[in-house]
Amino acid sequence: MSLGPDITEKLARARADLRMGVPVILAGRAPALMLAAETLSPQRLADVLALGGDPVLAVTARRAETLKAHVYDGDLARITLPSDATPAWVQSIADPADDLRAPMKGPFVCARGGETDAHRAALALCKSARVLPAALVLELPQGSDAAQRADLTRLDLEQAAPALAHSSPLHPVVNARLPMEVSEAGRLHIFRPEDGGEEHYAVEIGRPDRAKPVLTRLHSACFTGDLLGSLKCDCGPQLRTALAQMGAEGHGVLLYLNQEGRGIGLANKMRAYSLQDQGFDTVEANHRLGFEDDERDFRIGANILKSMGFSTVRLLTNNPRKVEMMQASGLDVAERVPLAVGENRHNAAYLATKAAKSGHLL
Repeated sequence: MSLGPDITEKLARARADLRMGVPVILAGRAPALMLAAETLSPQRLADVLALGGDPVLAVTARRAETLKAHVYDGDLARITLPSDATPAWVQSIADPADDLRAPMKGPFVCARGGETDAHRAALALCKSARVLPAALVLELPQGSDAAQRADLTRLDLEQAAPALAHSSPLHPVVNARLPMEVSEAGRLHIFRPEDGGEEHYAVEIGRPDRAKPVLTRLHSACFTGDLLGSLKCDCGPQLRTALAQMGAEGHGVLLYLNQEGRGIGLANKMRAYSLQDQGFDTVEANHRLGFEDDERDFRIGANILKSMGFSTVRLLTNNPRKVEMMQASGLDVAERVPLAVGENRHNAAYLATKAAKSGHLL
């Protein structure tokens, strides 16, 4: 019997370590030490440089495109650190906040050839930790003292890579009656992922017949829109309209998924807002940060619905990708129900970008 953590538990530790600026060991054919660029401190950088070798800053191809850095590895670039690199230099490459003020950051020398599994896993870990997708990575000799450090979280790449690529299994925690303004026949279900990530919620209105298509909304958490009434998006009006429609029909399920900012987290979403204030649209802002247009995983919603006994939905959405993901996850979408509400002078350009670049049907 082993009392030690499994790969799921080690990944949870690794995410916490990266957010605090603690290194993580990635064990594979070419073992490596990694730190998140965002939380890199002067002492940690000095410690890494003291180990020798050739540390690189791994960035996504999206961020590399903005930096004009050569992408030799498909989805990422490995930027060689200059001899006088500082945490401020590293973070200026990772964070686009000052790109317009100081656009000339290169030219960069980028590594090519060799193993990139550790660098790819490092970027995936940064994304899952909700920090900027940029990582300082130093390849280590097999059997080196640094590679064997017992006080650092150690991830086996063969185990970590598939675990990062798949949705963590969800388990119901509790559900209880919740009378609401839209319906007194409300019930809130809480689901917790095995990987220690954020919980997700299902708001059930009435007693939907599991044998019939259920009116459903997959709603991603939006602190600014749902709670603060932000006019930069249409999330708050969509949330309230969806619940009101379910209340009027007497049944429905609203899934409230904790995937803030299209899956990049609130801090990165605010970074994207800052870039929008500089003149970039919502998609361009995500790309400059190093993210894809949409980093959400809608399989989470499909898995919750199936666990609740539903197989067919009437999906309240303007996003065809949600329909495709539901069907790919084994749920039949009997109808797409439009939900075009909430346009105002502050978000008109944002909605136009969603239609033009993300295919939303508005």
